[in-house]
Amino acid sequence: MIPLDILRGFLGLLSLFFAHFLGRAIVRVRVRHERPRKLYGWLVRTLITVFAILYRRGFDAIAIASLALAAASLAAGVWDEYRPKHEEDLTGQMFGE
Repeated sequence: MIPLDILRGFLGLLSLFFAHFLGRAIVRVRVRHERPRKLYGWLVRTLITVFAILYRRGFDAIAIASLALAAASLAAGVWDEYRPKHEEDLTGQMFGE
């Protein structure tokens, strides 16, 4: 049988990924005026994993660490989406001058 702390750690990793994509979806909805359907999906996924981590034991070391990392991941997702994207023009390299 798998100890529950391993499963809580796995849920913490999932909450990191979900929080990152939640941050990106927040920026897309606000700046690019996309539909909020994806935002709600990432929000629900993030909340389910966070509540599953907190369900039995409340705020212990695993819960506090995963919540702090999820908050940092959300901030990184927001920053990553706000950052300007630089697309290279490879036409000259591909076809010559």
